[in-house]
Amino acid sequence: MKLSTLTELNAERAARRPAIVVTDIANGEQRLVKASEIAADPLREALAKQLRMGKSGAIEVDGKRLFLNVHAPTAKLVIVGAVHISQALAPLARSLGYDVTVVDPRTAFASAERFPDVPLIAEWPEQALPPLNVDHYTAFVAVTHDPKIDDPALLHAFARDCFYIGALGSKKTHARRADRLKAQGATDADIAKIHAPIGLAIGAVSPAEIAVAIMAEITATLRLPKASAS
Repeated sequence: MKLSTLTELNAERAARRPAIVVTDIANGEQRLVKASEIAADPLREALAKQLRMGKSGAIEVDGKRLFLNVHAPTAKLVIVGAVHISQALAPLARSLGYDVTVVDPRTAFASAERFPDVPLIAEWPEQALPPLNVDHYTAFVAVTHDPKIDDPALLHAFARDCFYIGALGSKKTHARRADRLKAQGATDADIAKIHAPIGLAIGAVSPAEIAVAIMAEITATLRLPKASAS
């Protein structure tokens, strides 16, 4: 790989922006395609597919064998609310390769005994979230049922363009939440980003089942084309 290409690639990786190195297998020629450039690239469909899957692979185009080396950031999961669902969700997400952090100012809930080996921040969202560098490769889940905690957290998620935003609660609860968030400056487009009721509709009842439904919805949002994931 040319030094200039490697330098560009390292800059994208440091900024947690995905990129793909396209290599002509026959002659070794390489080029770097940044995420922002995929839509205009001749290989856009193949590039977008490999990026969604988060996997490198070989393709054939016009008789040429190309290898697409995908460099995607490790996905994060920020869970606001150290509740029973979170106790099941955190280890499940970690088993799928997510970097997980739990945020809850209520120290009775956010304890190491309840969340072994999971980073915990027992502070209010306004203090806890900015240092986490929440970004597009972050799934964001608000499950406290407490507007004083969930609402500012959701406003932060809107501003950071998280690929998934979910919030616990019924349709009526969500409607009241939407009114509160709009009163604090959220737009209709922001509200539309929230998956609520949270998780796929699989009839989940227990905290563990709800965690499975949430993680399945997060996975679908990350891996499937937008039309299929909605």
